[in-house]
Amino acid sequence: MEYTDQMKNRVKRIEGQLRGILKMMDENKDCKEVITQLSATRSAIDRTIGVIVSSNLVDCVQKAETQGEKSMEELVKEAVNLLVKSR
Repeated sequence: MEYTDQMKNRVKRIEGQLRGILKMMDENKDCKEVITQLSATRSAIDRTIGVIVSSNLVDCVQKAETQGEKSMEELVKEAVNLLVKSR
């Protein structure tokens, strides 16, 4: 699996969000503000998982077609299982 710069940038952004949340906690910010930022971070992680799984599915399908390893149905099931496990 090749991780694109776009994927890496998403993770770096999430890292920045988490550092910001820690700073907010150190500054004793309001609970509501912290929870809002945590929710935003969780959403960003979920979207990143989706991007990685969908990219991985495309790569796997292309490889499977050329190598005849797995059926498309098996690959789609694996991708769905990855998404379900992430929640």
